[in-house]
Amino acid sequence: MPDDHHKTAARVQPGDPAPYYEAHVFCCVNERPEGHPRGCCKKKGAEALRNYMKARAKELGLMDVRINQSGCLDRCELGPTLVIYPEGIWYSYSSIAEAEEILQTHLIGGKRVERLMLQPGDKLPEDRKK
Repeated sequence: MPDDHHKTAARVQPGDPAPYYEAHVFCCVNERPEGHPRGCCKKKGAEALRNYMKARAKELGLMDVRINQSGCLDRCELGPTLVIYPEGIWYSYSSIAEAEEILQTHLIGGKRVERLMLQPGDKLPEDRKK
């Protein structure tokens, strides 16, 4: 059975066009009804965080980076969440400072904000390694 990297790499085919954006960031701003057991990113401040990231990316001149809002990314308990492609790196972030750190470290510096990264098996906050 191939490893996960091999599966991802196999999706790229000869002759595929170059990516339109260097990076595409999807920020969940999904809203669930009040009292929903899974919670929702919007009620945890996701909309303001996404708006900050979008405005700040423009301010920083990141022309090849697209910051988009998304519907549910299905990791509600860990939210607010975002995912950056083409890397496929997921983050849980909850403040302007953390959003700025993701912009500076990941999108500008090409490194990772490891303490905010989500692993594939993370389903609940207690699953995250601190």
